[in-house]
Amino acid sequence: MLNLAPIQAISLDLDDTLWPVWPAIERAEATLLQWLGDHAPATVARYPTTLALRAVREQLETERPDLRHDLSTLRRESIRLALRHAGDDPALAEPAFESFFAARQRVDFYPDALPALARLAARYPLVALSNGNADVHRVGVGHLFHAAVSAREFGVAKPDPRIFHAAASAARVAPQAVLHVGDDPLMDVVGAVGAGMQTVWVNRGGHTWDHPVQPHLHVVELGALCQALGI
Repeated sequence: MLNLAPIQAISLDLDDTLWPVWPAIERAEATLLQWLGDHAPATVARYPTTLALRAVREQLETERPDLRHDLSTLRRESIRLALRHAGDDPALAEPAFESFFAARQRVDFYPDALPALARLAARYPLVALSNGNADVHRVGVGHLFHAAVSAREFGVAKPDPRIFHAAASAARVAPQAVLHVGDDPLMDVVGAVGAGMQTVWVNRGGHTWDHPVQPHLHVVELGALCQALGI
């Protein structure tokens, strides 16, 4: 059960908690493919679909586990690899990635997300805590967050307890005073509990819980979290 008394700050996952991630990724991959068609036709001739380019990224992730916490570098280097394989200029990876990254920030918030964020931010300092590469400022909600901690910048990813502790430090409270909110059972709930935090599982898809570690609160949308917190 959720204990409201110790909560002084809230950390929030982004992808699939505030917005669905795959529509944004698919839109960004389509933008990347179009950019490459305009500037690197040999690469598109060799990798003519978004799925073909995604396969290059997935292969690089397998070969470079050291990059798994840094999705931006992983994407950029997979573009560079595709360019090199096709005989195009590898330096095009930088502007190509920028086209992808700009489109990646165009997200479609869940209907409950923005009203809930406003209510939460009025009561608690909010810290974005993500393994992904969405930027709260570029998606338009940076003014609601006290800080943002990303796996890319910090160097390790959830569920490592160190990144949760970094979020607590960013909020200037102890981990025990942080309520972490996220959709992923392992990355968010199990990870945050292991770091000493209370947790909220945002289960938008009607999934069953199959971990021995339990969330302190289970909600299907963020309005229910606000209600549970009395705000």
